[in-house]
Amino acid sequence: MSTFPDGPGKGYLQTLQPGSTWYAWLNLVWSMWIFLVPLMEPRAFPHWLAPTLASYAVFLVLFHRVHYGQRRWILPSALAIAALGFVITPVNAGAQGYIIYACAYLPFCLPARRAIGGMLLLVAVFAGYWAWLRFPWIYVLNAVVVGLVVGLMNVHYVRRKQADIALKLSHDEVRRLAALAERERIGRDLHDLLGHTLSLVALKSELAGKLVERDPAAARREIDEVSRVARDALTQVRSAVTGIRAAGLGAELASARLLLESDQIELHYALAPVTLPPEIETVLALTVREAVTNIQRHARARAAEVTLSSTPREVKLRIADDGRGGAIVPGNGLCGMRERIEALGGRLRIESSSAGTQVEACLPLPRQSAAEMVDDLGAAAA
Repeated sequence: MSTFPDGPGKGYLQTLQPGSTWYAWLNLVWSMWIFLVPLMEPRAFPHWLAPTLASYAVFLVLFHRVHYGQRRWILPSALAIAALGFVITPVNAGAQGYIIYACAYLPFCLPARRAIGGMLLLVAVFAGYWAWLRFPWIYVLNAVVVGLVVGLMNVHYVRRKQADIALKLSHDEVRRLAALAERERIGRDLHDLLGHTLSLVALKSELAGKLVERDPAAARREIDEVSRVARDALTQVRSAVTGIRAAGLGAELASARLLLESDQIELHYALAPVTLPPEIETVLALTVREAVTNIQRHARARAAEVTLSSTPREVKLRIADDGRGGAIVPGNGLCGMRERIEALGGRLRIESSSAGTQVEACLPLPRQSAAEMVDDLGAAAA
């Protein structure tokens, strides 16, 4: 089964090589050699034009099937392109270009070893065919060398894409498992907390009901105790909910550590115990993701640090590395990061020097609601 699924409405190579729909057609520039060789040797190939144009029309159809079709179409299309090279070579030595295209496509439809074996077999058979035609060897060397070089480059490219996709899948799994573990922990805490508290409330309420007529003062004390226990439980539940809300940021940091340690970059982080609204936590988690991705791709760092601090009015996230720094060129990631932060009334500051890069995001915390203030005052009074 392929590691790279065909995208919806896209061909296999479009999914593997994302870009504009016309980008693939730039690869046709190399097909000019199919026409240049006979133009440079008109006496050797006097009747090349008509069969070459016919073969090129077929090649364009196969080229479209390779780049915009499903993966299962690539191998038969590549073999058909190679066949064009064998058929047209007797009247046009430039048809060796078809062999190069076939070598370039084999890594996208075969495992690495089979693709390399297929390329070696193809160029070997073509070289023997060339010798049988008694054409100058200088031309076939181009097909052999360039075909193998391009094919091996694509083998490396496919392997790298497979590693990237596997790493992304592992990161997604780490985030999912971290979030699941955190939810399970909070669930256990809530069960233990509420089970004990509600049992105590039920017991004291029942006792107060029995004491109402015989000893009103004792009943009053039991009711006050029920009120105190309920407020304590409310405080603890809020603490647990804070943990649930922080799970997204925690999962993102776990994924960041996995990503950086795969490149031998140490990650240290320290988070202040602060209640974060979900929208603020989401923005901070996405900021961590973008910053860590930039560190892994560009910084060449040995260590990175993430710290989260807060005041009653704002929360501050700082991400620093000891990489090479340099001029920051705003891309889609940085622009999206800044837009998300500024949309919540925050600010983003990025400093980069030869000692590394620092990203600092400050976001205002919402004011405490009147109901929360009443509850907190009541809990303090109790």
